[in-house]
Amino acid sequence: MAQIRSQLLPAAVRERFKYEVAQDLGLFQDLAERGWADMKTRDLGRIGGKIGGNMVKVLIRRAETMLADATPDELT
Repeated sequence: MAQIRSQLLPAAVRERFKYEVAQDLGLFQDLAERGWADMKTRDLGRIGGKIGGNMVKVLIRRAETMLADATPDELT
């Protein structure tokens, strides 16, 4: 199962998605100046909340497709 989880979305895609959400929320400039570590918790929560809602839908679709295509040996 861990192998399937790690294949759902590549790290580069997840990272790019975080920056896109930050830009959509008007937080990109602040992020560029401060970096992730110095962002306000509230702003990070806004980014994470958007990611959680949208990304979960994407991950579920990808997981369903991968599970449907997987052989029984790949699921153990």
